[in-house]
Amino acid sequence: MTVFGRYTGIVRDELSYASDMVRQWLGGADPGAGFYRSSMRRLDAVADTGALTSGVMTSVPIYLRKGDVVSNLTFRSGATAAVTPTNQWAALYSSAATPVLLGQSADATTTAWGATTNRTFALGAPVTITADGVYWVALMVKAATVPSLVGVSTTASAGITANERNLAQTSGSALASTAPATIATPTAAATVPLVILT
Repeated sequence: MTVFGRYTGIVRDELSYASDMVRQWLGGADPGAGFYRSSMRRLDAVADTGALTSGVMTSVPIYLRKGDVVSNLTFRSGATAAVTPTNQWAALYSSAATPVLLGQSADATTTAWGATTNRTFALGAPVTITADGVYWVALMVKAATVPSLVGVSTTASAGITANERNLAQTSGSALASTAPATIATPTAAATVPLVILT
């Protein structure tokens, strides 16, 4: 028996509370409404974060279960809207040591993204999860001003004990319309955006 039931990894990396609790009242999701996973509890996502840098991918871990089918990745902007966007996409990466791209949304290019607005990115094709594990959800916006995101700010995003995952990370530079094939050489980020998977 493990501390967190089916989860057998590092205790502080256990993210399933975010996927299980969203089905309760605090998360606001009806369990009969279909598949729903979140990177954090709804009440935890209170900050207006500066989680993005133009042309750089930000990714967050999320615990997914075998059989989950991920079709959409939703983020919510904070008080700052995107100004003159040229590229915008979201992607899902595997649970491998060097995460591999599993699916990407279409590039939303110059589509407006206003303040305090949900933005749902539909993956090019639904992704069926083949094994329980911690996967990565990524967002990239290239714009004169990137939107702020709803989430949390933390000074402890980087792992504290051996082998802990980052709670948020950045990677890549000068990205445009296509997600990288892998998440390579990530850097821990101090802000963790809320993302909802449906």
